[in-house]
Amino acid sequence: MEPVLEMDGSPLDVRDFKAVLGRFCTGVTVITAHSGDGPVGFTCQSFSALSLEPPAVCFCPARTSTSWPRIRAVGRLCVNILAHDQQDICRRLARSGTDKFAGVDWEPSPNGSPRLAGSMAWLDCEVEQEVDGGDHTIVIARVTALSEHREAAPLLFYRSAFGRLDPA
Repeated sequence: MEPVLEMDGSPLDVRDFKAVLGRFCTGVTVITAHSGDGPVGFTCQSFSALSLEPPAVCFCPARTSTSWPRIRAVGRLCVNILAHDQQDICRRLARSGTDKFAGVDWEPSPNGSPRLAGSMAWLDCEVEQEVDGGDHTIVIARVTALSEHREAAPLLFYRSAFGRLDPA
């Protein structure tokens, strides 16, 4: 992959790239599935609605993710949209090499994936396609079921920190 260049032809500074993109506020999700070994999941900010017809979403796991290959193998997953009071779950499921689900309350979604207690909403999906996205993979998933779970403020991520909506 060729480096991104600035207008003058010099390479783009990764720190500048991160700083600029950090100005874009995102919600936070947890992508989950239930493999033969038990629940698996990861925290994901790179999530978006993709299509209304057919209903589809996309998200972007890092190529270094050890959870994504296990979820891909299942082929179906649940996107859990986190509420402002779920920072601990967000952090827990962002870690590698630990039992991420120890002490996490969940129940099976209609497709059998972990639906996290306290989430604002959830979407069951089936993996449709993967596209090369550099150091991430772009996953396109068809939505098969969904529901709002509770009314709450969303968990937001902005400039490398959690944030909240200003009610004013």
